[in-house]
Amino acid sequence: MSERRARGAIGRSRPMVWAREKAAPWFTLHIGSRIVPVLRAIWKVVGPTLSTVSGFGWAVLVTTVLALVAGAVFGWRELLIVAFVLLAALLIAVGFAIGRSAYAVRLDLALSRVVVGERAVGRIAVTNTSTRSLLPARIELPVGSSFAAFHLPRLAPQAEHDDLFGIPTHRRSVIQVGPVRSVRGDPLGLMRREIRWTEPRDLFVHPRTVALGGSSSGFLRDLEGIESRVLSDNDVSFHALREYVPGDDRRYIHWKTSARTGKLMVRQFEETRRSHLAIGLSTNRSDYAETPGDDADYSAEFELAVSICGSLGVQALREEFDLTVLTQRAELQSETGRRLLDELSGVAQTERREAIAQLAKTLGSSVPDASVAFFVFGSTVTPSQLQAATVHVPLGVRVLAVSCRPGAQLSLREIGETSLLTVGDLSDFPLALRRANS
Repeated sequence: MSERRARGAIGRSRPMVWAREKAAPWFTLHIGSRIVPVLRAIWKVVGPTLSTVSGFGWAVLVTTVLALVAGAVFGWRELLIVAFVLLAALLIAVGFAIGRSAYAVRLDLALSRVVVGERAVGRIAVTNTSTRSLLPARIELPVGSSFAAFHLPRLAPQAEHDDLFGIPTHRRSVIQVGPVRSVRGDPLGLMRREIRWTEPRDLFVHPRTVALGGSSSGFLRDLEGIESRVLSDNDVSFHALREYVPGDDRRYIHWKTSARTGKLMVRQFEETRRSHLAIGLSTNRSDYAETPGDDADYSAEFELAVSICGSLGVQALREEFDLTVLTQRAELQSETGRRLLDELSGVAQTERREAIAQLAKTLGSSVPDASVAFFVFGSTVTPSQLQAATVHVPLGVRVLAVSCRPGAQLSLREIGETSLLTVGDLSDFPLALRRANS
């Protein structure tokens, strides 16, 4: 009996299996292949229109539908009047959004790199490339976190309209300018049609720097390299003579001394290395104190530290030294002075709690062949913290520390083998270096 029921169930399931296997491909082939192109064509027409409706516009549309339904069901003329008024507003908004946009738009910046406080200007030029006049429109230009708006009048065929604009540069930053976009919409904001015309441009607002003369740089300048304590059998810095050992290069035998002593004597040298400046810039917010006039996004001590770091780096590259600039977060690109200042334009303080000792440890391991190391930080770093940090710097590296305290008197003190400079103004920094080098 159970076997007969099983056969019956199998017999009844065969049509269902056939339907699934045959009907689905048939529907996809005959019905789906016709519906999908139609839906795509409808969306191609309706999609751009729907995308122009703002959030406020959708709210008005929903209110219109609800008012129409409620007015028709309950017979409330007031709701019907409200619905027709809102519908009229929507239709009028559609008229504002409709229109051709055949523009050629250029975004020009007079300078892509300026120093804090310098005037930065740009120009937007819009040309009508069509053979018909274009209706007025609105041009928007995002500048950083804000944007500027320009009125574009009615343009005749091939006519051009341009606008000049200024960019505030009172703070160091990297400002993204653009993209330029044209906007069509109604005064109520029910519909908003945007078209992007250009790519964004970066404006680098460099920190202030000061020129460090040759006598004030405080760097070591041995053209043959800086002497180290590592002895070598082949270099340019002569150290001493020693007795010949089998395997030594006979070119370095000192024959006069060998003749006088009766033993073969060879020259021994000290290894030299190219001048290499390493700069450790602290970005830890706790290393800087707030000064009057500071806000949540600005620190006078940190800005002074960035300017000092940039001044040192530009001077080192000008004198063709090797340069490495580090922060707690990463190593900054410093192939050229422009590249370094571009990087410093975007440096910001962080909430990471790495002390100055961690920065010194990173510097010591990343740049073991440095000849001079600078640490730049704020007024909250104590001498004991600095002394603990310099332990991680390799022996033979000259260490100078710069404490940035706006308004403070220029001073110099020695903490162990480290020279600690207190700088209150960027213009005092060259004099501070001369004192440290004297």
